[in-house]
Order: sequence, then structure tokens, then C-alpha cells
Amino acid sequence: MHNFKKLKIWTESMKLVSDSYKLTKTFPEFEKFGLVSQMNRCAVSIPSNIAEGSSKSTDKHFSKYLEDSLGSAFEWETQLIIAFNENYLSEKSFNELEQKIKSIQKMISSFQYGLNKS
Repeated sequence: MHNFKKLKIWTESMKLVSDSYKLTKTFPEFEKFGLVSQMNRCAVSIPSNIAEGSSKSTDKHFSKYLEDSLGSAFEWETQLIIAFNENYLSEKSFNELEQKIKSIQKMISSFQYGLNKS
């Protein structure tokens, strides 16, 4: 078992959750039940799946949760691109957040690869 609170993939994902909430607070009101809800649910899903997977008794089971977490990370990235295309955030903010999500995706993939090798 892994202590999820000590995993860098979890701590970085938790920071992304805060970033997502801060960002979506600036979106138009009509997006409240659309993109705002979707982005925040995806962001929350990333560290949540890491935490849930860490409780599993085998690395194989943990890896499945990491796969789900990675899927949510790619989904969030897509929603970020949509938000940028709709002019809901600046190019500077977009670039910063895109770098963060890509970094998280790489970390999750690397961690998963390490689990699968053992």
C-alpha cells in the first residue's frame, strides 16, 4: 500500500484542483452547469482516483485507478482547450495550466509504468 498523501502525483493533482476552482469562478454564469461543473469534476477525479487506488492490495489494481486518473487528466486538458477557445482565460493562464496538466500526465504515466514493471 502507498500513502497517497506522500505521492507527488497526488499533491500536484490537489494543486490542480485549486487552480481549476479558481479558474472556473471566472467563467460566465451560463457555464455553471456545463464547463464549470465538468472541469471541476474532472480535476477532483484525478487525485481522488490516486487516493482510492492507493488503498488497493495489489499494484495491478492500483494501476487501474491510475489509468482512470490519467483519463481524467486528459479530459481536463481538453476542457481547458475549450475554455481557451471560448476566450474564458488568457493565453498566459492557458499556457501555465497546460504545462501543469501535461506535467501531471507525465508523472502519472511514469508512476504507473513503475508499478507495472514490478
